[in-house]
Amino acid sequence: MAYGSPFTSSEQVFLWIESFTNYEKIPASRPFRLDRMEALAELAGHPENCAPVIHVAGSKGKGSVSTIIASLLQRSGLSTGRYLSPHVSDYRERIGLPDRFFEEDIYCAAGEELRQIVERAPAAYPQFFDSTGGNGEAPTFFELCTLLFFLCCRRAQVDIMVVEVGMGGRLDATNIVNPLVSVITPIELEHTAYLGNTIAAIAGEKAGIIKKGKPVVLAPQHVEALSVFQSIAQERQAPLYYLPDMVEVEEIHISPRGTQWTWKIKEESSSLFWPENLRAHPQNLSIPLIGEIQAWNTLQVLAALYRIFPDTDWTALLSELSSLSLPARFERIHEDPEVILDGAHTPRSIKLCLTTFCTLYGEGNILLFGCAADKDVESMANILAPHFSEIILTRPGTFKKSDLPRMEEAFRKSGGSFKTVEETDAAITLATNIAQQEGKALLVCGSFYLAADARRYFGDSR
Repeated sequence: MAYGSPFTSSEQVFLWIESFTNYEKIPASRPFRLDRMEALAELAGHPENCAPVIHVAGSKGKGSVSTIIASLLQRSGLSTGRYLSPHVSDYRERIGLPDRFFEEDIYCAAGEELRQIVERAPAAYPQFFDSTGGNGEAPTFFELCTLLFFLCCRRAQVDIMVVEVGMGGRLDATNIVNPLVSVITPIELEHTAYLGNTIAAIAGEKAGIIKKGKPVVLAPQHVEALSVFQSIAQERQAPLYYLPDMVEVEEIHISPRGTQWTWKIKEESSSLFWPENLRAHPQNLSIPLIGEIQAWNTLQVLAALYRIFPDTDWTALLSELSSLSLPARFERIHEDPEVILDGAHTPRSIKLCLTTFCTLYGEGNILLFGCAADKDVESMANILAPHFSEIILTRPGTFKKSDLPRMEEAFRKSGGSFKTVEETDAAITLATNIAQQEGKALLVCGSFYLAADARRYFGDSR
């Protein structure tokens, strides 16, 4: 979409960006590469350097980790830009502050700057960019979203930026930053067509965000992934802090109001960077995000923040985050019936989501499921099917390609009793009505895009 006059709304900016190739919607038809993003950043005057960066990668939990980090930084008095993906209801969820969007004039002015950069790119870097059918290529949707974030942060004069990797790490568009610290959440098989079909291969891609001499805070990992991270960190002389070696969690309690847990610092790691007041006794913490994984996410956040800002009492600030929320991460969206949305779309994240759901609501409830065609639906079906009395399968919105026959076959083989309703709103209506009539809870999962449709259906409260 082209505009002859300046952008007057963020909606116009994102509509223009949407006109570029979006590999969140379609399979990549060309290899991922970082040099094109570096060229765009050069044309923009390197806005990625406008403020220090905390870089977050991983397969599961990186959105929660990024949000907790950004919220704590903002609470400490630092104006904090936060970059997430995907969005659930509004593109501005990707690009903003942890507690609000940027002002509209920031998006519009940054969008104009971005458009001028794109117009100049073919002449400046013909080997990378061409919009007229030559050897070059147009920028991608994600490259432009990433650069827009940096441009917005520069205009807003933020103090620090929290940047979540889109996919992988090594060749991700965000990997032009030189961060204060790299934070890597658990790794599992995902995006295997692009990242590799083994845990070790995927870890190698994620480890691409590790920078020479810069610390890395690592969540619990498979043995294969841990070995890769240790090797690359050593090669790059990057201090590596492995969370299970530093802390232990003694008790986790989840409720519809959030997650509470007790933890303590392991004696052998107490001299690393933990403040004195945390070393002697077990600590009690809570967070309004729901799920056992949120305890580990939060501890990883604390490890990263105490490593780079040791003089701030981050644990005290946690108690002030009572309104912390993250759309479609075990989000309770409706009360009658109880409806939970979760963007879980890998076997591990599905298992974590299911454990939390069954802990709170028990067995034999209602499931609405839809996933993209490139996901491991067979494993997810085997995990989910035994725990629900009725299952409705649908397409995960219209944003990504899905494979309903494959979904049906997976749930058939898993022994689940299911109905298929192709049209998403009709599927949500059916699932909600069944849950209400039977007095049961409804879990909607398998895709952030299905969660987005459900959120719109029930009325986005923002």
